[in-house]
Amino acid sequence: MLHPLRTLRRAARIAAFSAAALLLPLAGTVTAQAAEPAAGSGYWHTSGRQILDAGNHPVRIAGINWFGFETANYVPHGLWSRDYKSMIDQMHSLGYNTIRLPYSDDIFAGTQPASINYSSGMNTDLEGLDSLQVMDRIVDHAGSVGMKVILDRHRPDSAGQSALWYTSAVPESTWLANLKSLAARYAGNDAVVGIDLHNEPHDPACWGCGDTTKDWRLAAQRGGDAVLAANPDLLIFVEGVQTVDGVSGWWGGNLMGVGQYPVELSVPHRVVYSAHDYATSVAQQPWFTDASFPANMPGVWDKYWGYIFKQNIAPVWVGEFGTTLQSTTDQKWLKALADYLRPTSQYGADSFSWTFWSWNPNSGDTGGILKDDWTTVDTVKDGYLASIKAPGFGDGGGSGGDDDTQAPTTPTGLTVSGTTASSVSLSWKAASDDTGVTGYDVYRGSTKAGTATGTTFTDTGVTAGTSYTYTVRARDAAGNTSTPSASVTTSTTGSGGNTGCKAVYTVNGDWGSGFGVDVTVTNTGTAPATSWKLTWTYGGSQKITNMWNASYTQTGASVTVTSTDYNGGLAAGAHTAFGFQGTPAAGAVPTVSCTLS
Repeated sequence: MLHPLRTLRRAARIAAFSAAALLLPLAGTVTAQAAEPAAGSGYWHTSGRQILDAGNHPVRIAGINWFGFETANYVPHGLWSRDYKSMIDQMHSLGYNTIRLPYSDDIFAGTQPASINYSSGMNTDLEGLDSLQVMDRIVDHAGSVGMKVILDRHRPDSAGQSALWYTSAVPESTWLANLKSLAARYAGNDAVVGIDLHNEPHDPACWGCGDTTKDWRLAAQRGGDAVLAANPDLLIFVEGVQTVDGVSGWWGGNLMGVGQYPVELSVPHRVVYSAHDYATSVAQQPWFTDASFPANMPGVWDKYWGYIFKQNIAPVWVGEFGTTLQSTTDQKWLKALADYLRPTSQYGADSFSWTFWSWNPNSGDTGGILKDDWTTVDTVKDGYLASIKAPGFGDGGGSGGDDDTQAPTTPTGLTVSGTTASSVSLSWKAASDDTGVTGYDVYRGSTKAGTATGTTFTDTGVTAGTSYTYTVRARDAAGNTSTPSASVTTSTTGSGGNTGCKAVYTVNGDWGSGFGVDVTVTNTGTAPATSWKLTWTYGGSQKITNMWNASYTQTGASVTVTSTDYNGGLAAGAHTAFGFQGTPAAGAVPTVSCTLS
């Protein structure tokens, strides 16, 4: 079913180690022979409901979505804040073993990535590369630390999601050619284990209707065969549709037709079916208000996609699921879903596979595993996934791995090389490590200010006229970190404070049971600002349900909104924007107070 929240969700997305397979047997204990390859090695294939590695060991995909290639940035988001290697290393250290990388067909036209930060030694090896070349680097680093990658054809172009796998601007022939090109590009690189053919097909897409212009099952067979013609080793991930036999669900989440009309490819043992499932922060569904909720949810999941796994038809991968976790309903939903996907400690790799949506904090209706500073982990949300994470895929052949337990030496010589009203620049002497230092974590007090691959860093998340203390830790590929360096204390220049601020609150949609708002914040003062804060009080029962590009708290009718690390800095005359959704109807526009610092 089509929901206004769902449409806004897609718009919101545009705005802007080892974790191995599971060498866990279904019963009893298996002792690995010394000559065997590492668990999760090589390309993968399927057998019944399981995904097996090159040595026929069952594996469980337990990963994360990192979006951005599909947007007008043409590169994963967050590289404006951090180095891509440190981002992947952090995913790996948290126990995620796979990255799902959404992309659009735009990247095959030589697109140039936007919003990559090359300062302070970040992302230096990405400079001058086009989007596909950046994808190569991400795949290579993920593989080097033992992670796998699933490439997701998310949308035909960066403008937005499409119901069908083709549009007038991007015909099926282009879709097939680009799938084939991507498969060939990574032939021989088993860090890429498969391709998700198209994200969230929905009405008028059908399953098994026989109309070649609408039947997603037939299109998936054409797309899968195109991929396998170029690289017969890849897995083919096939999402569902929205409606089957008059029964509707989430976009891409309805796989009820598979039992009668399975996807049949030219190479056997390659199909993995993919479902998407979300909570109320994305949209309401009738099962959330059922009197038996959440006890009713296993039956719902069985009906739409779980039966495929339970009847041993094929593996099932929940390619997207997520929530802001702000409501009790959503918390119960995520707990129930994690239980349904089967805890690793109990079932090993005889389980559903999954990739959580998302790593990014800037997914408007779900948020992410990272908080808005693009560094801090939402430990509550990540904690819900702990029982279904899976141990690793070996060390990927890179430096470091599970056997590396030696931490780097402590960095020395930490000094302040410069200060302004809005920044502190630091430098230090390189640390050493038995397998090599891969980066440095810089701390402002107890807060992680950022990461660097070299021995310099500039902290821009500071306030004028304020004292700060810094330390640095070295890190290796296995995630071992050194003891902190000696600290250094400095003060930023200026007196702090800047009260020239204007906020414009605009209701962009009101559908009775909910509303959407855009807010523009402008620095009308004469000095730069490093952060901003807005406050207002609603005159009715309005309640914010989710927000993107800002953080908020709400107590009763009173709302406080603060900037993120990536949009708090405003030059004199500059502006930024954020948006949110709420319930019930919008009501009168409140008076907004705005301050800068």
